[in-house]
Amino acid sequence: MDGGALVFNTSKQSEPLVVTWLDATMQQHDRIELDRAVEAQLTLDTFQGKFDVKDFVGSVSERLIAQSKISSGPFDPKPFIRTFEAAVDRLIAIRKDVQTKTEQLEKSVRVSEREYSKKMAEINKGFEGAGSSFSTMESKLNEVGRAAIRIGEKLESVHIERQRAQAAYDLIDYYNQFSRGDTTRLDALKKEGKGGRREVAVILRRLTTVAKEVDLPNAEKTRENIDKYCEKFEKDMLYLFDKCYRKGDPKMMHHCAQTLLDFNGGTSCVQVYVNQHDFFMNKIREHVDHSDNLWATVSNPDESTPRTESGLTELFGEIRATVAQESQIVQAVFPNPPLVMQVFLQRVFAQSIQQYVEQLLNKGSSISELAYLRILQLIHIETSVLVDDLKKHELPSLTPSRSSSLEAIEFRQSLTNTPSAAHGATTTTVSAMLETAMEELFMPYTEGQKYIDRESKSLSDLYANLLSNFTQFHMKTQREKGKATMFDRMVDRLGAAAANTTTMTTSTTSAQAAAAIMRFGSMMTDRAHERTSEEPTREEDGFLGIDTAEKMLRWHAEAVGRCVELSAQNDVPKNTFTLLKVLAEAIATSYLEVAVETAHARIEFADQKTEPSLQALSVINTVDLVCHLWQHYVNVALFPLAVASVTIRREMSVFNNQAVSRVEGASNNLLQRLIDAIISWLSLQLGKQKKNDFKPRNDDQSFARVNTEPCDACCEILEKVRDAAFQNLSGKNREVFLNEIGTSFHGLLLDHLRKFPVSATGGLMLAKDLKSYQDTVMSFNVPSLLERYEFIRQLGNVFLVRPEILRSYITENYLGRIDSSLLKPYLAQRSDWVQFENRFNESSEMEDTVTDIATKGLKDRFKIARLSMMMKELEGLKLGDGIAATIPGGIAQNFAVAGRG
Repeated sequence: MDGGALVFNTSKQSEPLVVTWLDATMQQHDRIELDRAVEAQLTLDTFQGKFDVKDFVGSVSERLIAQSKISSGPFDPKPFIRTFEAAVDRLIAIRKDVQTKTEQLEKSVRVSEREYSKKMAEINKGFEGAGSSFSTMESKLNEVGRAAIRIGEKLESVHIERQRAQAAYDLIDYYNQFSRGDTTRLDALKKEGKGGRREVAVILRRLTTVAKEVDLPNAEKTRENIDKYCEKFEKDMLYLFDKCYRKGDPKMMHHCAQTLLDFNGGTSCVQVYVNQHDFFMNKIREHVDHSDNLWATVSNPDESTPRTESGLTELFGEIRATVAQESQIVQAVFPNPPLVMQVFLQRVFAQSIQQYVEQLLNKGSSISELAYLRILQLIHIETSVLVDDLKKHELPSLTPSRSSSLEAIEFRQSLTNTPSAAHGATTTTVSAMLETAMEELFMPYTEGQKYIDRESKSLSDLYANLLSNFTQFHMKTQREKGKATMFDRMVDRLGAAAANTTTMTTSTTSAQAAAAIMRFGSMMTDRAHERTSEEPTREEDGFLGIDTAEKMLRWHAEAVGRCVELSAQNDVPKNTFTLLKVLAEAIATSYLEVAVETAHARIEFADQKTEPSLQALSVINTVDLVCHLWQHYVNVALFPLAVASVTIRREMSVFNNQAVSRVEGASNNLLQRLIDAIISWLSLQLGKQKKNDFKPRNDDQSFARVNTEPCDACCEILEKVRDAAFQNLSGKNREVFLNEIGTSFHGLLLDHLRKFPVSATGGLMLAKDLKSYQDTVMSFNVPSLLERYEFIRQLGNVFLVRPEILRSYITENYLGRIDSSLLKPYLAQRSDWVQFENRFNESSEMEDTVTDIATKGLKDRFKIARLSMMMKELEGLKLGDGIAATIPGGIAQNFAVAGRG
């Protein structure tokens, strides 16, 4: 016992010891009776399931513990020992019973397993035998099946031969009857009802085929009899079909249609049904509704494109409703509904839709080209929607009917070897037919170059009409200058192109555009007559405007949208290129270049004695904005439409770049001419400098003046140029323009300083003038001009420096970079130069000749007489750092109007 619990070792090794101990105990003590509660714990059920040793020991000793607590004497262990001894005896007995039962059960399980295995083996043998029997039976059934198939094929072949022989016999019999003029048998068969009429139809079709092949003495007469009977039979069936159609009997109509289908394909039946349909009898539109608001705005390019036309919308609505109803009727009446529906829809497109489309287009064409094109686009869009809606009524393809006569099928296959139209599958679907019908509907208006020529002509007419006042103003302005300018050359070129429209049957797009511009711009070949008859023009008519350019691009975008809608997919790149040419001709040649040329002519023929107008800069600014807008439109809207054709995309890019290059070139020439005019005016103002402005006699009066009059005039024009440049130019364009002005004026000042004597007092006046020049030019914010005008200022200070320090002054700062011999023409203008010239020359001869390599090279390079020429070569000179890169090219190479796509 450990911790109040007894632990029994029931292993086989300790079992003899426990039994010996128990026997000895039993000999010494009499056995006691166990309590009922303990007896209940010493059963097999206690050890099944969840068992806890502590709980078990506690339950056995629970009553003993209670009795021990009640007893007042010392603890007596004997009751516990006797109880547990009895419990152990009982447990050993239980274990033996369990072992005995376990052994019995194991024996029973082994017996059952052997019996089970034996039964499974017997069953497997039975299954194997059954499987073998089934395999044998299956092979026998297969043999029987193959034999049955062979027998069936032979029977079918015999049956077909029999039917073929019977059909040939009947056919020969009927043929002989027709040769005798006897149709009694066929007439009787025809009166037997639906089945008889269908059989007659099949027989007549066969007889017609045989009669064409038979070559007998009476064959021609027999053939005539057969044809007459066939014609009479067809008329009777058509009459019956029409009668049932008027009565509204779909079952009899179906019978007639099926009979005629077996007879000759049923084409005549379908034609009767379609021709007598109420839709084609009552829905013929005689005229277009002129009261529709559409016609009031369709020719106005600034109005949006019309979306609907009341008559067309009503017609298409009726077509949708009719087709929806008709598809159900056709399926119920005709055995080949897809074919009938196709014939019906073809009639709808060829009659109802085409007639009204022609009326609409004739009405639009009578108004304007734009109205015609807009109506054509509207019709195309509405028809596309209609076609998509009608495709929903696609009917199932034709399949041969199960009730078709096997005799007829076999006879057709064996005798003619060609399937009848009555049983052939429909090869064209309703959807494919609708696509073809729509293509044929618009073919007369879009085939070849018809559409794109009209589109180009319309666009050219709109542009010419928009620019008519602009064109007349600039033509008048340029002719007033007395010189044939670019505008006249353009008129001659357009006149020659327009002549092509009268000498050639097919005109090109360029020729049509030229003719339109000539017509609407009043540019006739008789320009002398035009000068006397042209209307008064206003100054604002000749202004360039972003609004006008946006309007031109908006009209062009509408035309491109129509082009994508109406052109075939493969023709979109080519047609887009054509419209790009029209746009470039209008916006570049007829708009921008004309304005630039007029501004150039005004500058060229302006009075040289008057201050030059800077209006050309505003023209350049507008040209720049329009070009950017134009190129952005081309890159975003036009180039993506040509990606399908690499060749056309490349040609469009080259053409576009050439057009932009022409505008850039004209703008560059205009800027260069404006620069020349400004420099000429500055030179003229400097030429007004008086000989003694820098050698005044009255010092008090000289000090009262801030600057000389030429300085004020030059600074004034330079400030105006600066303000105009900042207002109209930007980026590199402005920098190059102002740099050219500043550099040229710098050269003028260098020449100017060599012409006037300067006294000590005059040196102060000169310094104030040069300071004003420098401050004005510095306001240009062009870094390359800073050192130039600092050099000018230091050069002006040589007239203020005392003679004894002059030599030292000119060897320092920017002047030190220049050979002193080049400065002598300026030093000679000092009023006291004669007094110290010899002393200056002697000190110059004693000067150290050792200089650095860069400075020596520079001096060797510029042994020239004029300092202004040297400064022109020193465009890239950084006087503080030595020589930098060479000067940039002329203004023509640096000014860029717009980026290209």
